[in-house]
Amino acid sequence: MEAYFLDFANLLLRWLHVIAAVAWIGESIYFVMLDNSLRPPKAAEDQQKGVFGEMWAVHGGGFYHNQKYASAPAKLPADLHWSFWKAYTTWLSGFGLFVLLYMANPGFYLVNPGSSWEWAANLTGWQANLVALAFLLGGWVVYNEMCKRISPNMERDGLLSLGVAVLMVVVAYLSSQIFAGRAAFLLTGAVMATAMSANVFFWIIPGQRRMVKAMKAGETPNPLDGKRGKQRSVHNTYFTLPVVLLMLSNHYSFTYTHELSWVIMSLFIFAGALIRQFFVLMHAGQTRPAYPAAGVALILVAVWIGAPSGAGNAAPMAGETSVETDGQAVAAEDATVASGGPVDEIHGIMERRCASCHAQQPTHEAFTAPPAGVALETREQLLRQADQVKQVVASGYMPLGNLTQMTDEERASIAAWTP
Repeated sequence: MEAYFLDFANLLLRWLHVIAAVAWIGESIYFVMLDNSLRPPKAAEDQQKGVFGEMWAVHGGGFYHNQKYASAPAKLPADLHWSFWKAYTTWLSGFGLFVLLYMANPGFYLVNPGSSWEWAANLTGWQANLVALAFLLGGWVVYNEMCKRISPNMERDGLLSLGVAVLMVVVAYLSSQIFAGRAAFLLTGAVMATAMSANVFFWIIPGQRRMVKAMKAGETPNPLDGKRGKQRSVHNTYFTLPVVLLMLSNHYSFTYTHELSWVIMSLFIFAGALIRQFFVLMHAGQTRPAYPAAGVALILVAVWIGAPSGAGNAAPMAGETSVETDGQAVAAEDATVASGGPVDEIHGIMERRCASCHAQQPTHEAFTAPPAGVALETREQLLRQADQVKQVVASGYMPLGNLTQMTDEERASIAAWTP
C-alpha cells in the first residue's frame, strides 16, 4: 500500500510539474516572440512617452496593442504583472519528483556500477544522493560565475555563449561517467533547468524589483539591471528545448544506454538550441533555414552514433557475423544453441533477474506495477519485448544497478539469443 501511495504522489507531482513547465515555457516563448517582434512606434505621442517598440496582434477574436518602454514609463500601474511563480513551481515540483523517485532509491536509479571511475562505481546510496545534489549546485555556481566573469556588463555575450556550450558538454560527460544512464540524462537537464530557475530567482526578478523601486522613488533605474535580466532570459530560451528533450529521454533507453551517451546528449542540446534560434530570428523578421537544417543534421548524427550494432545492442544477423563462445567462433545461426539457448533458458534468466520488478504484481517494494508497462513473466511477453530486452541487458543498463546480480554469462546468453 505504501508503494501505491508513493506512485500516486509521483503521478500528482508529475502532473503539477508538467502544468507549471508548460505555463512557464509558454509565457517565456511568448515574451521572446514579443520582444523580437517589436517595431518602432509610429505615433508621435508614443515616441514622446519613451515607447521603444510596439506590436499589434490579433488572437481569439480580439486585437492587442503591446508596447515596450526603453527605460521607464511616466507612471506605473498598481496591477503590474510579474512572471516568476511558474518558474519556481516548475523547479520545486521537478526537484520533488527527483527526491521521490531517484533519491528515494539511489542504489536503483543513481549509482552506476559499470562506471570506469572506481569511486563512482562504488558509491553507496546516500553518497550518490550527495553527489547528485553537489552536481546540481555546482552546475549553477560554475555557470553563474562564467556569466559574471566573462561578460559582466553584457559586452562579451558571444564569448559567454561559447563558454556555456563547452560547459554543457562537460556536464554531459561528467554525468554519464558518474551516474546511471537514465539519471545522467535527467541530471544534465536538471542542471540546465536549475540555471533557468536560478536566473529568474537571483537575477531577473531582483533586477526588475530594483527598477520598479527606483521608478517609484522618482529615480532613474540602473540600465544594467535590464541588460542582465535580458542576458539571463536569452540563455533561458536557448535552454528550453534541450531541457524538455532530456526530461523525456528516460522513456527511450537507446539514448542513455550507449557508451557515447554524453556525445548523444551534447548533440541533442546543440540541436535544440539551433532549432530555437530559428524561431527567435523568425520573430525578428529573419528567416534562416540553415539553423533548423543544422539542428536536424546533429540529430541525424546522434541517430547514427546510437544505432545498435551486431556486436553490442542487437543480436547478430544470421549469415553475416559470428559470436565468441569459449574462445571459438560460432556461426550466428548456431548462436542460439551454442551460447544463447532457446527461449526457455532466456525466460529462466528473466524469472531470476527481472521478474521481481517486471511483473503484473511486482514483488520488489519499489513498484506496484511493471516499470514502463513491461512485464516479463511469460514466454509470450518476453518474445514481444525481445529486441528491447536484448538492448538494455547487453548495454548493462538493466537490471538497474544490477541489484539482482545478473552475471556476464547471462548477459552474453541474452545478447547471442535469436528470438
